[in-house]
Amino acid sequence: MTIQSQRDIEQLMKIGRIVALTIKEMKSSIEPGMTTGQLDQVGKDVLSRYGAVSAPMKDVGFPAHTCISVNEEVAHGIPGNRVIRAGDLVNIDVSAELDGYYADAGESFQISPITTDVNNLCEYTYSTMMKAISGLKAGVKLNEVGRIIQGEARKGGYKVVENLCSHGVGRSLHEEPYEILPYYEQRDRRVLKAGQVITIEPFLSTGATYVMEQADGWTLTVPDRSRVAQHEHTIIITNHKPIIVTAC
Repeated sequence: MTIQSQRDIEQLMKIGRIVALTIKEMKSSIEPGMTTGQLDQVGKDVLSRYGAVSAPMKDVGFPAHTCISVNEEVAHGIPGNRVIRAGDLVNIDVSAELDGYYADAGESFQISPITTDVNNLCEYTYSTMMKAISGLKAGVKLNEVGRIIQGEARKGGYKVVENLCSHGVGRSLHEEPYEILPYYEQRDRRVLKAGQVITIEPFLSTGATYVMEQADGWTLTVPDRSRVAQHEHTIIITNHKPIIVTAC
């Protein structure tokens, strides 16, 4: 969507904060031995508390309230009976809707005990996301997102998962601009405009450059033993610094 009024900004900030608080509460509730289904229930309860609903459940029939991916799972993991264990790499991705406005955010982190390699991957992915966000404003080419993400990944010794993209958001879960690539595509001549609402969500990997859909039709996994981290914010493009909608 493109912002048309101050109300648009206020409503996006409202649902963005709900999404951020949901991730925060889910993360603080995790402990080894609980299932991803139990963790999803925490997310459902937080969303319900604020009157919000799961966007993927509402819009595309996702069979849970949040996406929870563990270890080899990279994105769109379906919460269920999988037990979370010490040392697991976990990704929580929450997309929610309230009063016709949508926000989307995600975070990867490791369950204690923390290992240096996984922790560094998660922290570096976060810093890559923030670097990309800080480089965006009206008039900048959209492919700058991919240029920054790809460049930062190389500096850190990581690979980019190329078939997972950032996207437009705001009045639905996925909207224009579609397929904001995580690598530099010179032929993409789209330009950012003030008021556009988009996600920035790099997926950085220790090896794999693509993910594969599993038989459940949702879960995306790596084809090898590499690990992938994702961090995601919803932002509003302005003539200056972007507004981060999903900051807690």
